[in-house]
Amino acid sequence: MPPAKLAHLVFQTNRLPAMRDWYCTVLDGRVIWGNDRLSFVTYDDEHHRVAFIDLGPLAHRDLEGGDLRYRPTDQPGLHHVAFTFASMDELLGNYERLAARGIRPFRSINHGPTTSMYYVDPDGNRVELQIDNFATAEEGQAWMRSPAFDRNPIGVEFDPDDLARRFHAGVPVAELVVRD
Repeated sequence: MPPAKLAHLVFQTNRLPAMRDWYCTVLDGRVIWGNDRLSFVTYDDEHHRVAFIDLGPLAHRDLEGGDLRYRPTDQPGLHHVAFTFASMDELLGNYERLAARGIRPFRSINHGPTTSMYYVDPDGNRVELQIDNFATAEEGQAWMRSPAFDRNPIGVEFDPDDLARRFHAGVPVAELVVRD
């Protein structure tokens, strides 16, 4: 029997305040409970969706010497986590809210099944904010079985400012999410 939902993510960090604040900003979340070692954040009616724990000193990635967008991916572990917005309006509204605070995606891709923007948190973890491009999961899965997806399973990069401009100009969402 499969689970009913993904409940939450927990990050072990020595940057608890920075991580907590970043996720509250990016997800428009709020702290449900926290102290200097543990914090629980939610953005909906769930008791918590993201948590942070600081159990003491960790061996940190080299976050000072390189561009976090391109940290090595040749080590095992979580590659990224994704959060889905309900609509293009919500995704772009969040994009514009974050951009005004200096938080910008390092990569934006129309994967076909999703339109996605990728960010990096203070610990160097990648976070995908996305919308589903199809009305149903079945339609998205069918597209993933198509020759177009087989030819290019990653997708096509896009300029999020251009996407926002076109959306605000009234271009229909159905046209905006079509992958070239």
